Amino acid sequence: MDLGLKGKVAIVTGASDGIGKATAVRLALEGARVAICARRPEPLEKVAGEIRAQGGDVFAQSADMSKPADIDRFIKSVVDHYGRIDILVNNAGMSIRGPFVTVTDESWQQDIELKVFGAIRTCRLAVPQMKKQGGGRIVNISTVAGKQPGPASGPTSVSRAAGLALTKALSKEFAPDNILVNAVCIGRIKSGQHQRRIDRDKIPAAEYYAKSAQGIPMGRVGEAEEVANVITFLVSEAASYVTGSSVNLDGGMSGVL
Repeated sequence: MDLGLKGKVAIVTGASDGIGKATAVRLALEGARVAICARRPEPLEKVAGEIRAQGGDVFAQSADMSKPADIDRFIKSVVDHYGRIDILVNNAGMSIRGPFVTVTDESWQQDIELKVFGAIRTCRLAVPQMKKQGGGRIVNISTVAGKQPGPASGPTSVSRAAGLALTKALSKEFAPDNILVNAVCIGRIKSGQHQRRIDRDKIPAAEYYAKSAQGIPMGRVGEAEEVANVITFLVSEAASYVTGSSVNLDGGMSGVL
């Protein structure tokens, strides 16, 4: 199936590993021109090299999505380089959580600045460009905790819930402009964050992921490529009547739709 992505310009934030990397690679394979960013320049350039080696067209620039100046510089650089923005995947994020009374204001601010204001700022810069072109696609990466927060799950569950509200609000406001806005709510997915924990604690990866899979009906942790597949569908012409929706990608773990 032709997903209608050839020649489209897709921004993927937090693309140095995990879901961001898998999404950038998949979109490039579908013929999209991809613009990627992350805080760490070395792994970002490695991803860019992998995409180029497969014949993909990629623009890479180091940027911290919690810093307004970095966001402004990156988005402007993409427009200068490619002349347009068709797709925005807000993937940059972290997971700060802990018992409520122990989490500091600084931690709350750090989490919300990156995941909520980061998405707000990228959307605010990308939407006018999409309007000029007659449409676009935005996908915000969230988690099932944004719908079903557990104990000691803040601030990450709270910032993810805000991201879902942002998704719904933008989908209603910009539907007349053919800008479709959706969210993907992930559960436990293999990522660079998990790999760094494995390396730090010197735990065999198979053992770590087997333990993480407890409570998941499908009996395993998801792959980043599986998330990328869903994102690719949502930004494609195959999803031309889908907006304001969230897709749970958690192996059946959550108790909410």
